[in-house]
Amino acid sequence: MKMREILERDQTVFSFEFFPPKTEAGWVGLTDRLHKFEALEPSFVSVTYGAGGSTRFKTHELVCHIASKTSLDPIPHLTCVGHSKQEVSTILQSYIDTGIDNILALRGDRLLDGDSKSDFRQASDLITCIHECTGNSFGVGVAGFPEGHPETPNRLVQMDHLKLKVDRGIDWICSQLFFDNAAFFDWVERCELAGITSPIFAGIMPIQSIAGMRRMAELAGGANFPAKLQKRLYKFQDDEDAVRKIGTSWAAEQCAELLDHNVRGIHFFTMNQSFATEEIYRSLGATSSVQLRNPQ
Repeated sequence: MKMREILERDQTVFSFEFFPPKTEAGWVGLTDRLHKFEALEPSFVSVTYGAGGSTRFKTHELVCHIASKTSLDPIPHLTCVGHSKQEVSTILQSYIDTGIDNILALRGDRLLDGDSKSDFRQASDLITCIHECTGNSFGVGVAGFPEGHPETPNRLVQMDHLKLKVDRGIDWICSQLFFDNAAFFDWVERCELAGITSPIFAGIMPIQSIAGMRRMAELAGGANFPAKLQKRLYKFQDDEDAVRKIGTSWAAEQCAELLDHNVRGIHFFTMNQSFATEEIYRSLGATSSVQLRNPQ
């Protein structure tokens, strides 16, 4: 189902993100766990794509597994760094053949060789390629950065980059993870001022460990961890179960406030684990996203 149809169907979009496991044990663990995600009835799920296409084949394998073996609607990520137009065209055709309707178009992490083998500089170039290669075969989504992008400290220039992606033809924006809703709401307002009217989904990642929080700080670049959150976590930093509960509770509080402000969608970075997402759903008074997006 193309994203525009999902948006017409669902008052609020709920979605999950998976990554292709590197080990056989990780693969078995995720595929065995997919039924738990199915029970939550998300609008769609997305599958990440490693830097420079490092998980290209595993991404395709997981997307095909989800599409053929589950009721979930998978959306593959596609990065352009390190790829030629011909490679991207081949990947897109493989997804058309699989029946995939949407692509999340990303630039991806820069390679150490300076991207010398890439036909693309930015995600906006990839969006153009998708439309030129496939016409209207795919709904296209892009990433947004509420708290800034480390490579573009100038927030005005950063907004120009997002507007360019929107103008190339997209269906939705998925935000990078954040822990301060005020920063997200401010960014959404700035998007509106820039003439960006595309639906925006809020990226939420429940903290499950102190070490995990530190990894998030590296991966998310500009993500800010509010002092109130850090105080809660460090008070119980030697109690792993307490840290998980605090991280899940904080994410649930974020989601409740986002829903109160009529956010168009919430995208959960699951790290392939279902526990925190299930807990958040229960805290919001639902066992599936259907109950959340169609309140009685």
